[in-house]
Amino acid sequence: MPAADDELTVMAQEELDAACAMPFIEVKKITPWGDSYEGFAPSGRTVEIERRYIWAVEPKGGVIVEVEVRDRAARTGAEARALLTAA
Repeated sequence: MPAADDELTVMAQEELDAACAMPFIEVKKITPWGDSYEGFAPSGRTVEIERRYIWAVEPKGGVIVEVEVRDRAARTGAEARALLTAA
């Protein structure tokens, strides 16, 4: 089992992969947008997961996708980020 911080990093990357799986045309339709929800880490602890879709210098520049996974009780977290473009 990964260490606590590694677990959050892995979760953030997995959530980012899922957030980026949507076709770019669909991502553009929901940008700007964000949400957060409570989930569970593989170790069973409660975490907060937040996704953000932000314009990267207006629509022609693409969309920045950010995911943050936080363990509020432990005051730790991890973030992953990607730039999506039409090409």
